[in-house]
Amino acid sequence: MPGAKYLVTGPTGQVATPITLALAADNDVWGAARFSNAKARQKLEAAGVHCVPVDLAAGDFSALPADFDYVLNLAVSKTGNWEADLAANAESVGLLMSHCRTAKAFLHCSSTAVYDPPDAEPRAEDAALGDNHKVMFPTYSISKIAAEVVARTTARILGVPTVIARLNVPYGNNGGWPYYQLEMMLAGMDIPVPPGPPARYNPIHEDDLIAQIPKLLALAAVPAVTINWAGSEMVSIQEWCTYLGELVGREPTFLETDQTLGAVPCDVTFMNKALGPTTVEWHDGLRRLVQKFHPELLALD
Repeated sequence: MPGAKYLVTGPTGQVATPITLALAADNDVWGAARFSNAKARQKLEAAGVHCVPVDLAAGDFSALPADFDYVLNLAVSKTGNWEADLAANAESVGLLMSHCRTAKAFLHCSSTAVYDPPDAEPRAEDAALGDNHKVMFPTYSISKIAAEVVARTTARILGVPTVIARLNVPYGNNGGWPYYQLEMMLAGMDIPVPPGPPARYNPIHEDDLIAQIPKLLALAAVPAVTINWAGSEMVSIQEWCTYLGELVGREPTFLETDQTLGAVPCDVTFMNKALGPTTVEWHDGLRRLVQKFHPELLALD
């Protein structure tokens, strides 16, 4: 939807940066964040993004225009402080929607961390909710559930068309979980995995995230629509780390522990129907990641 006016919160984040830069190519894009990283801000401004310092936890959006066509709420707080994270992740959603109440569509990026403590069964959008990230991020799952409720309620009160996208494992040339596991492997560190069967997820490449933004915005409605935002392929940590190891000539070692995140495989039936299947095959996506960060180690031609 070129030529539109977009607001992106958290534009310096791993997920938001490539999306923001892609939108800035042919749209009027504004970014709201603290911008504590001057280099990250300069990169966005060089691409034409209007960067406005905003503290989401404070909920003061008066420095921003209010006439955005589309809002992408991609910011996230994981400080472990309950008051701070509930304010930044949940309260700010309602305040932002109120400020941008004339928007054609509001995309709230949630997480599959909202699902009940996981097991091997793929989770559809109507699955039970719970605290599946408590072991590593004590405030995260609960504050993301709270944020969804705020978004749903505010959409109904103000009539703002809203879509809630539960993101699984994003990765690509801007990093992501597989990148950190690659660095652990290269440092000779064990990669933690939960006990039991291979821990499956649905990793989604940043190219697919960018491509699906217009389709997600087109889904926005009142009441809000909730959708899993995940790769169409289900892959385990063990599988993707083994492949990363093959690419760089290393063999990963895994440490089974209950002090790591459990599997969160996704049922993507609704996503595949509404948005279409993702297009970046996971082997190709991981190879591109290695090419970006460690081209000197790429072992396969």
